[in-house]
Amino acid sequence: MSMIELKEFAVSRGDSVNPSKYKEELFDLYSIPAYDKYKPEVQPGSAIGSAKKAVKPNDVLLSRIVPHIRRVWVVGPNRGRRQIASGEWIIYRGDTFFPNYLRYVLMTDHFHHQFMQTVSGVGGSLLRARPSEVEKIKIPLPPLPEQKRIAAILDKADAIRHKRQATIKHANDFLRATFLDLFGDPVTNTKGWPLGTIRDLITEAKYGTAKKASTTTGNYPILRMNNITYSGDMDFTDLKYIELEKKEEEKYLARKGDLLFNRTNSKELVGKTAVFESDTPMAIAGYLIRVRTNEKATPQYISSYLNSSHGKTTLMAMCKSIVGMANINAQELQDIPILIPPIELQRKYSEFVKSVQEKLERQLETARIGDSLFNSLTQRAFRGEL
Repeated sequence: MSMIELKEFAVSRGDSVNPSKYKEELFDLYSIPAYDKYKPEVQPGSAIGSAKKAVKPNDVLLSRIVPHIRRVWVVGPNRGRRQIASGEWIIYRGDTFFPNYLRYVLMTDHFHHQFMQTVSGVGGSLLRARPSEVEKIKIPLPPLPEQKRIAAILDKADAIRHKRQATIKHANDFLRATFLDLFGDPVTNTKGWPLGTIRDLITEAKYGTAKKASTTTGNYPILRMNNITYSGDMDFTDLKYIELEKKEEEKYLARKGDLLFNRTNSKELVGKTAVFESDTPMAIAGYLIRVRTNEKATPQYISSYLNSSHGKTTLMAMCKSIVGMANINAQELQDIPILIPPIELQRKYSEFVKSVQEKLERQLETARIGDSLFNSLTQRAFRGEL
């Protein structure tokens, strides 16, 4: 089997588009947040703030931001709109690879290990893979018929995994619908709730530790940016560790029911928010803010409010950019306007969220087993054992 450097397929100087010059035109935008839905955003040029890369059907996109999370996307058929992608994607294009085959290669443990060696930056979402170094990585490239055969086998296994993921998505959609049903539209405040700020609802908003994490040593797992998903869940699949002294535990450990807020990230991802519900003590990194509520609010209500479309719009409007990254500090977080419904209604919602999440956790455990089996099958495919 031939081994080919990725530079053979890399689009290093492709066309770019400034959508703001075409305010009324609709674009298919392959953004990093849209990847979780595996569906490009349809946006008018007026809503897209910066120049983007032009992409074509069957291009393969590899995310260089937050490299711990494996994101590989095949550009879909043209639906009558220009297709564009965020600058955080590395683009591969060519007629000697089958797109889904390349996608599976770029998702393997073997490739990911090499990919992480190309990363630079200070941590979390400030880490980025260097395209010039990624291009040097060699991948197996059998003849096209063999690529298609391998991809077809992996497609069947991947379809099972995606069905489980779809179930999880439907549960999250159900929670969002329940939030709107109980509390009304936050934009119009149809229920007439009093308006306050997050400061009115909390007892503290504290930064995490700046200590450096390790992949192998430390007495506590540490939660970082990538452990909070864009949809508002906690993901513990990629944990590092940190050594905390006894006197530091109260300051830096998350406890069950804490609200965690991602204060620094790319503008698309800043403000990710989730409730920590684990019984296992975990530390929090400096790019997170730990929030504890008072008797006027539940963490589930505040989290769902900030993760609503209205909340995300508010966060996008207020964050400040620093060297390409966006930031919302602890004081600014507390100044965010928020509707304050009765605590009894919030508690009712929180109990409902917990019951759904318990069921979701069982689904997630099944999905993790499916992921493990899929990864094993993928590794066999690229060792020539299928």
